Amino acid sequence: MRRTILALPLALLLVLFALIAPVAPAAADSEPSTIEAILPPAVPWDGASRSLALPAASDDPWLTPSERSGLRTTPGYDETVDYLRRLTAAAPELSMVSLGTSGEQREIWMVIASKDGDLTPEAMARRGKPIVLAQAGIHSGEIDGKDAGLMLLRDLTVRAEETGRGALLDDVQLLFVPILNVDGHERRTVYSRMNQRGPERPGWRTNARNRNLNRDYAKLDTPEVRAIVRAIERWRPDLYIDLHVTDGIDYEYDITWGGAGEQSWSPAVSRVLEGSVRPAVAADLERAGHVPGDLVFAIDGQNPDRGLYHWTAAGPRFSDGYGAARGLPTILVENHSLDPYDQRVLGTYVFLASMLEAVGEHGEALQSAVRADRALRPDPLTLGWTVDREAAESVDFRGVAWRKEASEVSGDDYVVWTGVAERTTLPRVGPTVPEVQAARPVAYWVPAPWTEVIERLELHGIRTERLAAPRTLELELDQVAARLAAEPFEGRARVELTDEPTPLRRRVEMPAGSVRVPTDQPLGDLAMLLLEPRSTDSLFQWGFFLGILQRTEYYERYVFEPTAQAMLAADPALRAAFDAALEADAELAADPRARLDWLYQRSPWLDERWKVYPVGRER
Repeated sequence: MRRTILALPLALLLVLFALIAPVAPAAADSEPSTIEAILPPAVPWDGASRSLALPAASDDPWLTPSERSGLRTTPGYDETVDYLRRLTAAAPELSMVSLGTSGEQREIWMVIASKDGDLTPEAMARRGKPIVLAQAGIHSGEIDGKDAGLMLLRDLTVRAEETGRGALLDDVQLLFVPILNVDGHERRTVYSRMNQRGPERPGWRTNARNRNLNRDYAKLDTPEVRAIVRAIERWRPDLYIDLHVTDGIDYEYDITWGGAGEQSWSPAVSRVLEGSVRPAVAADLERAGHVPGDLVFAIDGQNPDRGLYHWTAAGPRFSDGYGAARGLPTILVENHSLDPYDQRVLGTYVFLASMLEAVGEHGEALQSAVRADRALRPDPLTLGWTVDREAAESVDFRGVAWRKEASEVSGDDYVVWTGVAERTTLPRVGPTVPEVQAARPVAYWVPAPWTEVIERLELHGIRTERLAAPRTLELELDQVAARLAAEPFEGRARVELTDEPTPLRRRVEMPAGSVRVPTDQPLGDLAMLLLEPRSTDSLFQWGFFLGILQRTEYYERYVFEPTAQAMLAADPALRAAFDAALEADAELAADPRARLDWLYQRSPWLDERWKVYPVGRER
């Protein structure tokens, strides 16, 4: 064989080695055009909403950048902002305001739409018309809402005569954030969203520090979510819409949405949104040729027949859970990733336009529900829910036929979606059973040194009362048993409780600058969710109090050995407890240091603040 290769001409050898040599991995920022994700076939669609888009070849000056490509692509940040600047300059109903800047110093823009001229928060509040805040691009790979919003803003204003959409602003006012995650938006690549059919170069899910903005509403670590929470506080919307795209199993629904259920923190709002608003919006989507539905989350994506999880009790780290906790009607929209981009954009346009009309019609009922929910003072407050699997309901489901095939790559069977619509009945369960509850205190007290915690409470708009001078109080504190999670999550070291906290009654010296947080306020529920250590999205479990888990004073054996002997000699009850512990625990008995530690933890030298959560409850 060697003689044969050596006898070959040099040119032929080069070709041969090129064929058999290993391929070097592509550079991280390269985009080889030969590799594409193999998506399942799309369910055929040709809805009436196609008429909403201007033809790509149109000479209309208000053709959006995405329409110019036939709704195949999405524009970059600069092109999006340029279009909005031009549009707002031409339309007196529109104005642009910056909500702040991102980590990479891009402006986060919001467009205000109102027929009544004065576009300040104060003027919009005085008019009494409902205010809808819709945001796109919290996950910037899921950018349908941006392109739909650009089309809708245009049709509400400069093309209002042609479209007849201008009347939508007669009874409602709109705030629109086209891109919340502006830095992730500019990390544009054909490899951003493997499970999604278009656009051609979507943005990235997380921001420049790799943080998922839709996990940040409780802890407020990111400038982007701080910006939108400040906007919520300043503009006081009556409805908050968060526009996403979801993957998972395949199905026929193209526009799905939902939010907190009646069991959650805003029951009256849920009744209005589900009982009055949803039917009207669903009917409009159906007339436009779309397939609306509830949010779809499979219990087991590898076995779709196992059923669905009904997402109705998100925690306050998520937009919809946060809205429920603060009495803000919030809708999570999830378009279906396997549908073509044009279908998803047009469906989002119909959804937003219909939602404006529905809120204009049901605005008073929604505002009344908000007042009712914000007046609630549940005691105890449910901090989280779990699923009652015995209470599964059967739901009609517009799915897609599937089968399983064997894979020689993974060595396992995998699901193959066929693209053929199939109606079936599936079981569905949801988080309806309270899992963790907390008695409502009169107030919480946060000591002044915990500045990050106090800052977060104030950013949320929670009312606090700051001490001008030190004060001694009788408070309930918690002794916690906790450990750090094995992996970092969202840029933080999460803390896990390993046992129920032990309540302690103590006299506490609160220094000047400490804050009292009353729970008898509209955001009292949110305060409890942030300050109760058993709450999954508490600032404790997000790692804001790591210092209390660390021991900082220790003993030398040559000091504590004779001291421990003296302790045991002076306290027969301690001696008996020590002997019983040694007899019950062979590992303790065999470990000299552990034996001393057992006694040290019962000595007056142990740090009285170690593992004591410093936020006190006023009962």
